[in-house]
Amino acid sequence: MVAAAREKIEEIETPELIAMVDVRDIRERQRTGFIPGSVHAPSGMIEFWVDSDSPYYRDVFGQDGKRYVLHCAGGGRSSLAAATLQDMGFEAAHLREGFSSWTEQGGPVEQPETRG
Repeated sequence: MVAAAREKIEEIETPELIAMVDVRDIRERQRTGFIPGSVHAPSGMIEFWVDSDSPYYRDVFGQDGKRYVLHCAGGGRSSLAAATLQDMGFEAAHLREGFSSWTEQGGPVEQPETRG
């Protein structure tokens, strides 16, 4: 499924990143940090969050002229999510090698605030 999804979507390499949507599980984001400015949208909900007719719609996905690049840890979940969003008529790409490549190549990482 991942290979089929990757054949029909745009893949972005880490150095050419523009904007991000983080489709990892929230626990991954809390444990390993996140790309500054990224928006968390879990892979099980993103289809609902981008659909303006859905009761789960999030305004962040209604911004004109904004380019969204999905990412997960290694590129599998984000490729599937990007393909699904494209099937829905939404323009989406994904970070080819995911968050792991981002950190390996020295991309900035922000840590979530800890609750005290």
